[in-house]
Amino acid sequence: MRHAPSDTITWGMMLRKLPMIAKAIPRVVKGMKVANVTDPTQTCGLGWTFEQATLRNPDGVALLQGEVALTYTQVNQWANRIAHYLSEQGIGKGDVVAVFIENRAELLVTILALAKLGAVSALLNTSLMRDTLIHSINLVAPVAIVVGEELSAAYEGVRDQVSVTAPRTWFVADQDTHSHPGIAPEGYVNLISASADASSDNPPSSAQIFFDDPCFYIYTSGTTGLPKAGVFKHGRWMRSSASFGMIALDMRLDDVIYCTLPLYHATGLCVCWGSAINGASGFAIRRKFSASQFWNDVRRYRATTIGYVGELCRYLVEQPVSADDSRHDVRKMIGNGLRPGAWAEFKTRFAVEHICELYAASDGNIGFTNILNFDNTVGFSLMAWELVAYDHDSGEPLRGEDGFMRKVGKGEQGLLLARIDDKAPLDGYTDPQKTARVVLHDVFNKGDRFFNTGDLLRNIGFGHAQFVDRLGDTYRWKGENVSTTEVENLLLQHPLIAEAVAYGVEIPNTNGRAGMAAITPAESLATLDFAELLSFLRQRIPAYAVPLFLRVKVKMETTGTFKYQKTRLKTEGFDPGLTGDDPIFAWLPGSETYVHVSEQILAEIQQGKHRY
Repeated sequence: MRHAPSDTITWGMMLRKLPMIAKAIPRVVKGMKVANVTDPTQTCGLGWTFEQATLRNPDGVALLQGEVALTYTQVNQWANRIAHYLSEQGIGKGDVVAVFIENRAELLVTILALAKLGAVSALLNTSLMRDTLIHSINLVAPVAIVVGEELSAAYEGVRDQVSVTAPRTWFVADQDTHSHPGIAPEGYVNLISASADASSDNPPSSAQIFFDDPCFYIYTSGTTGLPKAGVFKHGRWMRSSASFGMIALDMRLDDVIYCTLPLYHATGLCVCWGSAINGASGFAIRRKFSASQFWNDVRRYRATTIGYVGELCRYLVEQPVSADDSRHDVRKMIGNGLRPGAWAEFKTRFAVEHICELYAASDGNIGFTNILNFDNTVGFSLMAWELVAYDHDSGEPLRGEDGFMRKVGKGEQGLLLARIDDKAPLDGYTDPQKTARVVLHDVFNKGDRFFNTGDLLRNIGFGHAQFVDRLGDTYRWKGENVSTTEVENLLLQHPLIAEAVAYGVEIPNTNGRAGMAAITPAESLATLDFAELLSFLRQRIPAYAVPLFLRVKVKMETTGTFKYQKTRLKTEGFDPGLTGDDPIFAWLPGSETYVHVSEQILAEIQQGKHRY
């Protein structure tokens, strides 16, 4: 399907951007120099970048949350004390430390301290529990863990199944620990009080961090079911913070980014916080997103920039119109997933000049940024990329008779491939086999290598792209990637379910794809207790991964090669008019069970009467 003509970038549109391009050239050149660290002996990375920001803006506010406001000097010294203490406890370069803290200053200071040591922060999703949490911790074999009080119950539930010793199980109280460290329960060491008397000077290790040293493990869901741990190196931190902070946003000392996105994900941590650090700017955070308090916070912190995902923008648009909607200092916003249909409305209603939509595969080597402020585009990339034809059923790229892949034409959607070379290395995963699966060889020429993003994009002209969809066995809901395999495996653990196929479906006027599963009862429909089934799922997986819709089938149809007909299931969705004799059930917001979807309930969902 070709793109809408209005989304095509023309020569006339480019010519109107010439003044902006001319103004941006100096910072683009400077940003590329900062971003492309190639000297293996050159100091770089998160810790070093923060120390440089502290020198530039020592008394400027670095972190804001609630009543807490800390300067760059205060944050840097706090992180230094933790780093020195951890070093004394034997934590050093290359050691993996799991971090399990919700969005607050203590999370960022802990990550910063570990980065200064060259240790690797394993950024655990704060929604995880039970088996998924156990898997995520054991996957990276951490030598230690830092647990926030707010998540200590979840950790206690799995503690006996992970191999972290008590002396290296550090605790961070759920309060302003910069003012008072709080008290750790038995079996934990209070990280803040234990490090209080350590040196506040920059540790020598900060200068011994180089571009190829790992900085984080960021978890992503994949086709294998349980989360994968992607390696995020310090060199990539440099590319990310400079590309977004300097080139895209032009962050300055007087700028403040307001971010309510989860900081265990790359968009919040690397794009938003990285941009703030690059500009020696302020970074204001909130524990969890609140649509009703969002703009009040923006005004309170005098934010000039906001971080977003599409779902966040939708919730803000759904708020009652107010005379204060445009009364704020926000000039720019950065994030991803803003639907073309909501783009103009958001920009106009909230008077935001520049929507810096981006695309970046958290486990990949490529990023796009809407630097030139066109509408409905992820912008362009400085890295080499191509869109190729793919098999619509398998999602695999197609090769011609010559063995090479075929590039799609302008306006056509294709599978995004990113060239792997010295300028754009691929950090990969902890599992080499999983890394190998996403690397394609001999794509256009013998010997070339490309990263398969698994995403569909559309070329709309002048190097600009438009995001279309994600391939594979994951779907994205509430800003999180959900593995269909994980959902299917859990459903099959229920004694009354014989078969299960999970997939994502679109709900009108929402972002991403909501979870849906086709299930075959082990006995009969009458035996299923839908309240009990919902409770079973909610106790075992995060809320965002629980299927919102169920389709009950007597028998699951398969293809000639015995594969479930997911494409057909996705197409028919949750409309009883399309699913024949298969009854559809929905988990409506605020309810405790699945209910049968009648024509009336379907109409209510389609009209947006149920707020997902």
